Amino acid sequence: MQPSTVEPTPARPASPTPRWPPTVAGLVVAAVALGTGELVAGFVPGAGSPVAAVGGVVIDGVPAWARDLAIDLFGTSDKGVLVVGIVVLAGLFGAGLGRLATRRLRWAALGVVGFGLVGIVAALTRSGATVGRALPSAAAAVAGVATLRLLVTEVAGGRRRPAGFAALDRRAFLRASAVLTGSAVVAASVGRALQSRLGAVASRAGVVLPRAAAPLPPLADGVDLAIDGLSPFVTPNGDFYRIDTALFIPQVIAEDWELRIHGMVERELRLSYADLLARPLVEADVTLSCVSNEVGGDLVGNARWQGVRLAELLAEAGVQDGATQVVGRSVDGFTNGFPTELALDGRDALVAVGMNGEPLPIQHGFPVRLVVPGLYGYVSATKWLAEIELSTLDGFDGYWIRRGWSKDAPVKTQSRIDVPRAGSRMSPGRQPVAGVAWAPTRAIDRVEVQVDDGPWADARLAEVPGDTTWRQWVHQWDATPGPHRIRSRATDGDGATQPEERVPPIPDGATGWHTVEVFVEDA
Repeated sequence: MQPSTVEPTPARPASPTPRWPPTVAGLVVAAVALGTGELVAGFVPGAGSPVAAVGGVVIDGVPAWARDLAIDLFGTSDKGVLVVGIVVLAGLFGAGLGRLATRRLRWAALGVVGFGLVGIVAALTRSGATVGRALPSAAAAVAGVATLRLLVTEVAGGRRRPAGFAALDRRAFLRASAVLTGSAVVAASVGRALQSRLGAVASRAGVVLPRAAAPLPPLADGVDLAIDGLSPFVTPNGDFYRIDTALFIPQVIAEDWELRIHGMVERELRLSYADLLARPLVEADVTLSCVSNEVGGDLVGNARWQGVRLAELLAEAGVQDGATQVVGRSVDGFTNGFPTELALDGRDALVAVGMNGEPLPIQHGFPVRLVVPGLYGYVSATKWLAEIELSTLDGFDGYWIRRGWSKDAPVKTQSRIDVPRAGSRMSPGRQPVAGVAWAPTRAIDRVEVQVDDGPWADARLAEVPGDTTWRQWVHQWDATPGPHRIRSRATDGDGATQPEERVPPIPDGATGWHTVEVFVEDA
């Protein structure tokens, strides 16, 4: 009899490695790296997170047309969109590294290190860089590598299986991923809080501005027409436009702040925040406008500013002959400049500490900024001011001048229709057409309104306290049924009327008549 034989049971083929764990691992690595960077940035004064560092380089390097496109598409949310974009790209990069780790863990780890190096280089190449600014990105790289090794080896296969995920313990993997992601979110939140609320917010809350030595009287009757939908004469701080190059708002502690006035001066000045507040403060109603403001746009506002006259500080420093440009530098490295004569010609150019009766809001430059009537902000309105340097017009070009914008930047005469809004449907009969017009330092002498192809009619002008603010206006229109086109134009105190020709903002500000189209219903 033949001995019986037992057929061996064929081995089951190994289950293919799921595709999702490597991707999830890479996303978690990116989250931990970014969260760690934010947390460390909160403990290192003046340091920026990897997102802030990379975003700053993007903003510095972007061409003017791209910046304008971003503002047109996203308005004042453009920086938020940039932050989201950087985070999304970091997540995609992390997901790719997670996939790579299943085959080449060492190469994936080097990719995480490269991610950190991008942040380090970005931090060190910005103006005023110090070694400390690189610490958040370095910490992010270390945390990212550690997280990658944890998820790929110890959780998903053990140290002896560096190829990763071949012996996946799904429950342990998901648990670790959830804990790490939650920790990353908490770290990022704490880091952002440390960078803001525990610094500049608390500092600002402790500031009590002294009464101005030369206060302005309350606004007279007739300055604000109080028409529903019309921009108020004084723009509330929360509604004032914000356009700058700061990806994250600089958090400056007033007690640590210092202003340096140097360059072509007889004597260098260094002033603390307390020094400024101890000087005679003045108030000035001034309208500021961004050069990127399109015809009819909202990148313009009017406020009552409080501060020290720039001319007095320059006189104390002693301006040397040939010093033809005042250069402003922000704590984040932003620069601009304008002719020295415009700081000394009697206009209320201020080293400002207050806005509408309170310390400067953080997003508008706390603790100190420059306000220069009659000039677009990109050459004059330095926020988070750190330095004033006297130079020559030929010897220095500010941030936006190097990117193709004009060095000569007076605010152009403009008018805007606020009421009715474009696309409105209205009732027939007497209807107000109202808006604001501005030509800081030249004042507004006349505003005219045209309906369809009819004659131009003079609008009634509100009172104004001076020549550096915008001016409200209103025209009563007898609206008839049907579609209509309404246009406005302003004439300034020099007799110049805003031109009809539409010109884009670059290089020195937009021109054209603001036009709205409305529809009047049948009675």
